[in-house]
Amino acid sequence: MQWKQVLSEMNPYKPGRSTEEVKKRYGLNEVVKLASNENPYGCPSTVAEFLRSSLMPYEIYPDGHATTLREKLAEKHGVSEESILFGNGSDEIITIISRALLDENKHTIMPTPTFPQYAHNAKIEGANFTEVPLVNGQHDLSAHLAAITDKTAVMWICNPNNPTGNLIPHAELLDFLQKVPKSILVVLDEAYFEYVTDPAHVDSLTLLDKFPNIIVLRTFSKAYGLASFRIGYGIGSSEIISQLNKIRNPFNNNTLAVAVATKALEDDAFIYQCRDRNEVQRNRYKDFASKNGLHMFDSETNFVLIEVPGDADEAAEFLLKQGYIVRSGNALGTPGYIRITAGTDEQNSGLFEAFEQLLLENR
Repeated sequence: MQWKQVLSEMNPYKPGRSTEEVKKRYGLNEVVKLASNENPYGCPSTVAEFLRSSLMPYEIYPDGHATTLREKLAEKHGVSEESILFGNGSDEIITIISRALLDENKHTIMPTPTFPQYAHNAKIEGANFTEVPLVNGQHDLSAHLAAITDKTAVMWICNPNNPTGNLIPHAELLDFLQKVPKSILVVLDEAYFEYVTDPAHVDSLTLLDKFPNIIVLRTFSKAYGLASFRIGYGIGSSEIISQLNKIRNPFNNNTLAVAVATKALEDDAFIYQCRDRNEVQRNRYKDFASKNGLHMFDSETNFVLIEVPGDADEAAEFLLKQGYIVRSGNALGTPGYIRITAGTDEQNSGLFEAFEQLLLENR
């Protein structure tokens, strides 16, 4: 087979362990998964009711334009319908952007550590890329600007950033965008937008008119609790979306996913409730870290990146044996830390007890 040479240097995505796998391996009856930043409160009641009563024409292809969902999202965000691109998760939109703009003659810039799919797709397309190290968990936007070359086509900004959770102050983001050449597409990946509670935060969609070279990515996988349906979207100028639609596969979103996402948009109260509950639990982690002298990055997401004693893999394994699935920072480019999804009050209380045992073991 004549595979691309770069594939020999890459590894497939390795998903975290499932709760059933962990139960079987460690002989546990109860396992709490706090590794993948899913919504512990589930999905909106409107979705659950819809799934119980809906009948789908399974033999019919999906609406390739996602018309109803497109109309509702456009109304919700105050944008034109032509400015929205749907993907099979925002991951697919990242792939579409990379395929449309990157090749062996192009260059792209991203922070590190961050969401790994930016670099992953750049490698597949054969593009040169620059990874700009974070500073205290935050984007170094000055270094991003300094890394620009005449071949730079895309800049990736994960805001809030995964895995650190940090949010870029609006004034800094605005100053950065004003200095980026208009020939470069700036991708503002905002998968955790609905969890942001910083009162100074400004919705990036308000920047679209001023900066026609940006696209904002969001998803139904996190706060909306629809991760299994794989539906994300991007909002940008109609010119950008038109070009990207040339790459998008027809019928990339299935009928059921589009339908449940449309129903989810009817329940804003659920999102507000999840955001408020999440903030309470996020603050509990902040207090726990402070009490135990552990560093934790400021987070505006539904996860925290917190320091552990000793090796991160060993810490994650210890918690796994206690029935808590978390993500080792060794796999995220943050050794010495683990990433924990902020679960429910009960889930987090149990996690804190297990974490305290970990601290005792390492004294």
